Amino acid sequence: MGSRKKQMADAIKEDKKQIAFAKLNNCPTSPRKMRLVADLVRGEKVEKALNILKFSSKEASNRLEKLLLSAIANWQSKNEDASIEDAELIVKEIRVDGGSMLKRLRPAPQGRAHRIRKRSNHVTIVVGANNNIQA
Repeated sequence: MGSRKKQMADAIKEDKKQIAFAKLNNCPTSPRKMRLVADLVRGEKVEKALNILKFSSKEASNRLEKLLLSAIANWQSKNEDASIEDAELIVKEIRVDGGSMLKRLRPAPQGRAHRIRKRSNHVTIVVGANNNIQA
């Protein structure tokens, strides 16, 4: 029984070595605007995703490009012996969650005030090697 648990633990370790993630917390962009850009790169190969983000006119694409580069660097540090080109990295998962809101008051007619909600978001991006899917 003990050796089987050890084999399972080794298999899980190998699976975890194939993926890497990066997080961006409290990004001052509304989650809805960030999701528009995140949907463009979900499931794409890393090289193609970087090109999409580089040439996108959205402001959120600059932040996502830096985050994707960070996730690639994290994968590289986990797998120092492997090369990125051979691994065929893909964006396995990209998640945009709502963050904290700054609440402000804007003057309105007749002495009233309207509440302004300045939204922020949390982005989590997971990249992984595609070669284990084909085998």
